[in-house]
Amino acid sequence: MTITGTTTTVYDLITPEVRADLITLVREDSWPEMTYDQGERGVRQLAAFLAVAATTTERATPSLRVDLFWHAFVLHTKHYAAFCDALGGGFIHHVPDRGEGHDPAEGRAAMRRTAEMIRSAGFDVDTEFWPSDGAADCTQSYAGCSDSPVVK
Repeated sequence: MTITGTTTTVYDLITPEVRADLITLVREDSWPEMTYDQGERGVRQLAAFLAVAATTTERATPSLRVDLFWHAFVLHTKHYAAFCDALGGGFIHHVPDRGEGHDPAEGRAAMRRTAEMIRSAGFDVDTEFWPSDGAADCTQSYAGCSDSPVVK
């Protein structure tokens, strides 16, 4: 995916310094055995997820591993807001879903639908970050996070 009028990829909208910090935060807070390569791939998957979330009218739900990177990015408020602005879809709000009666199967299905939206938008979907069965590394089995879809 490119940003209108440029050849800049969404991944490149996150500076190398911020990418490195996101990887460090995720490693220190949640995933200590993560390699730097996995971290770079995680940031790529986050960028693709947010690009889709910025433009869809459907709810986009990240996998657990993508959500770890999203949490880290939201902490960088200035960089995160600038990234959202560059995507052109407005600020992408992070919305936790902790309601009672949350259906684990629906959460896994929502994550799979989101991965398909990412693929349909022309991005690669890394199966380490988007498991096809939706079971491994999926917060949606008990609670989850999503974006606030664009209303058109």
